[in-house]
Amino acid sequence: MGPKSVDILQVPNWLYCISTLGARFLQTLRVYCILISVPRKSHMSPVGRLYSWPLEPPESIHPQNMTANELWKGVLAESGAGGRKGRGKRSKRKQKTDLNRGQNIGEGRGGFLWPGLNIPVIKNGNLQASVTNLLVVSAVRQRDEWEKKKRTRVKRERGWTGNSWGGVSLGPPDPGPNGEIYKDFDSRVIEVKSVFNMTAKEGRKRSISCLVAVGNGNGAAGFALGKAVDRITALRKAKNKAIHYLYYIERYNDHTIYHDMESKFKRTTLRMKKQNKGYGLHCHRAVITICRLIGIQDMYCKVEGSKNLLNITRALFTGLASQETHHMLANKKQLHVVEFQPQRGLLPVVVASPKDGTQPEPEPEDDIPNTRLHYDDVRAAQGGKSSVWAGVKRTIW
Repeated sequence: MGPKSVDILQVPNWLYCISTLGARFLQTLRVYCILISVPRKSHMSPVGRLYSWPLEPPESIHPQNMTANELWKGVLAESGAGGRKGRGKRSKRKQKTDLNRGQNIGEGRGGFLWPGLNIPVIKNGNLQASVTNLLVVSAVRQRDEWEKKKRTRVKRERGWTGNSWGGVSLGPPDPGPNGEIYKDFDSRVIEVKSVFNMTAKEGRKRSISCLVAVGNGNGAAGFALGKAVDRITALRKAKNKAIHYLYYIERYNDHTIYHDMESKFKRTTLRMKKQNKGYGLHCHRAVITICRLIGIQDMYCKVEGSKNLLNITRALFTGLASQETHHMLANKKQLHVVEFQPQRGLLPVVVASPKDGTQPEPEPEDDIPNTRLHYDDVRAAQGGKSSVWAGVKRTIW
């Protein structure tokens, strides 16, 4: 049934009066708004200027006249007093997305071809006036390619564990400003961690700190720290910085250290022992990674105290750089340095001689040798390293 027609004579008088007054009031209000939107003259009252406002925003702040970066700043709270005081700092983690990616003018999900919009009107002298649907297959193919790229992950070399950056290779450092190329060097990640700095305006500022060691496997190695907002930048800065802080480590027969030593840095102590060829590296995993970069193949190292990776790295480089070679020991004592090898029995082998000749009188021997003993080594030599409860039969109650 259609709408019923209402006779105006049937409408009550009071309702007709209210509707008439309402219409006149709205018309008066519209005229008043138009009048107050007109710029006031100087001879008029200042009260009129206080209550005059434009009915539409200026064209400069209209959303259609703003760039994408300006709109994203408003969404992410990156500017203004709130941004300076750290308001909305957690919303900054949301990345800016390109809303125009894959969106061509005139094309939608259906993939239609519109003459004059996304295809030419005249093609080969013929007028194209029909709308065709030939882009469906290409649009689906393009969408599948994008989804495949999103699922593809860059596979990196496995480090110490499957989920940590420790021990991962970063390749050689980047070329220098003067064309220096470091093809013989390799870089390994020792540690990646998040650090925070408390500021007055922005609160806790998060950064990534990376410890990276570089080496060529032939005695030259170094390490450095890199810090940045993102992980990739921090790793790159640490890798390129470490190549400028290199140590040269002396090696005995290019496979081990010259003598047993003890190195300490803060609360971390390293006890390193010289080993025969074929022994391998029985050390902390960070020490193994650095020794391979240096070129050391056989060594035993015990870490005591703090297991901080930066302290371990500093103690290792300090100890290896300060070791005393056979020639240095011969010149210091002015004596021949000999070595006893198992295959030669009691026949010693002279490995170094003093530069200025030997001293005429032999060096006096101390009554008490100045040798520091470790209780673990004494227990191992006496055969008591294992627990005293190892052979006790336990009763299950």
